[in-house]
Amino acid sequence: MSQFAGRLFHWLCVVCCVMRGVADAPLLRAADPETASGPTYNLLEGNSLEGWTAENGCDVAVDYGVLLLKGGDGWVRSDHTYADFKLHLEWKALQKANYDAGIFIRTPREGKPFPEHGYQINLLQGKEGNIGNLPGATSTGLVKPVGEWNTFDITVVGETVTLDINGKRAYSVPGLKVAAGYIGFQVEVPLGGKFMIRKVQITELGAKSLFNGNDLTHWEGAGKPAEACWEVQEGLLTCTGKPGPWLKSKEEYGDFNLRLDYQVSDGGNSGVYVRVPADGKHHRQEETEPPAGFEVQILDDAAAQYRDLKDYQYSASVYDIAGAKPHLSKGPGRWNTLEINCLGQHVIVTHNGTVVVDADEEHFPLLKLRSTKGFLGLQNHSTLVKFRNVRIAPAMGARGGN
Repeated sequence: MSQFAGRLFHWLCVVCCVMRGVADAPLLRAADPETASGPTYNLLEGNSLEGWTAENGCDVAVDYGVLLLKGGDGWVRSDHTYADFKLHLEWKALQKANYDAGIFIRTPREGKPFPEHGYQINLLQGKEGNIGNLPGATSTGLVKPVGEWNTFDITVVGETVTLDINGKRAYSVPGLKVAAGYIGFQVEVPLGGKFMIRKVQITELGAKSLFNGNDLTHWEGAGKPAEACWEVQEGLLTCTGKPGPWLKSKEEYGDFNLRLDYQVSDGGNSGVYVRVPADGKHHRQEETEPPAGFEVQILDDAAAQYRDLKDYQYSASVYDIAGAKPHLSKGPGRWNTLEINCLGQHVIVTHNGTVVVDADEEHFPLLKLRSTKGFLGLQNHSTLVKFRNVRIAPAMGARGGN
């Protein structure tokens, strides 16, 4: 059995084990290599590195959606990990000869100065596109002359990786042994690694978008019209902070992996409701109380009015249950990435690229009192909060999520 098939079999077994709690929830399935599709996102926008983390002392910058590898030895990686995907990007070497860098796919966060596992699509002159540890992943003669932009289209499904260079097939070969990992760019400037990278766009296969950028499809106001305080402005899902309801998903979910980006205003306060009943209840301390889900906090952590909070009240915490450590909330007006992975009563929260909560019922008994299926929700806490790139996918089965 292939590693991909084994991972899929493991996930299906987990689903069967918890079906008593999620029998009525929609079943989320892994990507089918023949019909795979999913939401598409731009991974580089504007003039910030938001959504990415630079590690091991490398120097990078983003200018109008163009990533510049400026100096040092290290790598810049995506905040999220990916399993099956289509990745489009353009690159250009700034050194006339002997240039060298790389594109990492399905790579864990290990090794210095570069990851030791996963796969690197080479940007070494003369070996552009080749993957050294994957037999058959080689090609020559498809890149443009030095100084011109080159296009890579990378498709990863199961054990197979396919690369098109400048619109022509370079290879399509099996053999990938790592099921999921980060996307990243090698920064090796002392050895010829000055590069520009732009138009980085990913389609996450097997995932489902919960926000189309145009309207509130998939959502409704909880008990009252959503339009009282929820709007779609410039492609963003916006809570205006006016009086009104929380935003409730139209479907219930059991086990899942939810990702979204959020941006708070000064003193902003909101939250993601997880597996809540229709009334939105997300607090429960005793078995005699009505069923409840839980809330993952969203907050402007640095605001003066939140100076003396309990550990479970800071952003990305599982409210009342498990505090986020470390605190990684970015300031007002900046985008934060948030990932919530629920598998039974095991909850993992990843905030701006780092796992900040890894809680199960053994170590956090209050989780035993929380439902294993229910609605998702976005809280209206009377402040301006914006959301984008909201998507849901099958739960990651391994402890630690990433």
